[in-house]
Amino acid sequence: MSFKIASSPHHHNQRSTAGLMKLVTLACIPGIALQAVFFGYGVLVQLVLAICTAWLAEAVMLWLRGKSILPRLTDHSALVTAVLLAISIPPYAPWWLVVIGTAFAIIFVKQLYGGLGNNLFNPAMAAYVLLLISFPVQMTQWLPPLPLQAVTLSPLDAVCAVFTQYSCSGFSITQLQQGIDGSTLATPLDTLRTDLAQGLTLTESYSKPVYQSIAGAGWLWVNLAYLAGGLFLVQQKIISWRIPTAVIVSLFLLSALGWLAAADANPSPLFHLFSGATMLAAFFIATDPVSASTTDKGRLYYGALIGALVFVIRTFGGYPDAFAFAVLLANMCVPLIDYYTRPRTYGHKAKGSTK
Repeated sequence: MSFKIASSPHHHNQRSTAGLMKLVTLACIPGIALQAVFFGYGVLVQLVLAICTAWLAEAVMLWLRGKSILPRLTDHSALVTAVLLAISIPPYAPWWLVVIGTAFAIIFVKQLYGGLGNNLFNPAMAAYVLLLISFPVQMTQWLPPLPLQAVTLSPLDAVCAVFTQYSCSGFSITQLQQGIDGSTLATPLDTLRTDLAQGLTLTESYSKPVYQSIAGAGWLWVNLAYLAGGLFLVQQKIISWRIPTAVIVSLFLLSALGWLAAADANPSPLFHLFSGATMLAAFFIATDPVSASTTDKGRLYYGALIGALVFVIRTFGGYPDAFAFAVLLANMCVPLIDYYTRPRTYGHKAKGSTK
């Protein structure tokens, strides 16, 4: 029997960074597949554009910084950033949108802070917020889910739509946003927020075609797919259970209180959990090992803070889905959370103790 001495960090999981990132990407595949089924093949085009942009931006920045390129490219951290951003934006957003966002995430949020392990904010969410604030129209051009689409797009139509904003048969994005009844449809979260702002009740809003399940047509299945992928990551010990659990429990409890207090003005907890980007963000975005809290207790506080911020912004804010803002605000609080939740050194006497 030999005793091995190694420098920190002392990870129990023996997988490499590249192996971890590949598993995260693979866990996204069920959700990506259902996104393509319900919301169009444009998500696959966005993925290709984002990944190519991320690799190019990463390589250029590493070359400018005098760092070795291939070892850092093959850690697949840029790949994960590209994937998370590409599946967060509308599938038929113009091609330059995902290119700008991905380049910003890699160059400004990641590499200018020193590369992997040094960024203060989640790169994908920082880029998402930049795009949402700078290009709000393009960032809200979601097409109706498949059962409500007046025009079904082929993979070739998807390529044409992303690069020209017209399908191969000549339909514009505005026309494609119209459902089978000829009315322009938005996402369930956006529709609900707009209806409530106009004085409609939940019952009146739920009568619209976009609501065909507890979370809106298509969104329930997409969230369930990301939930399955996230549970796989927890089972493989790739991510800690604490952050996604705290996000989900916090969001569920606050939305339940709002629903019980005013059922006609606040959607149910299940609507909050299975609509929008809830499961994607809880398991794949909030758990970013670099920008999230690093202590066990801190992860619970960090996740609970994100869930609370999502509820507050969805209910009282101007944006329908609030996870990007919630994650960035929580990133700012990580140093404080870690400071007050760091474990006490063994043998260290607690402050004020006489023993």
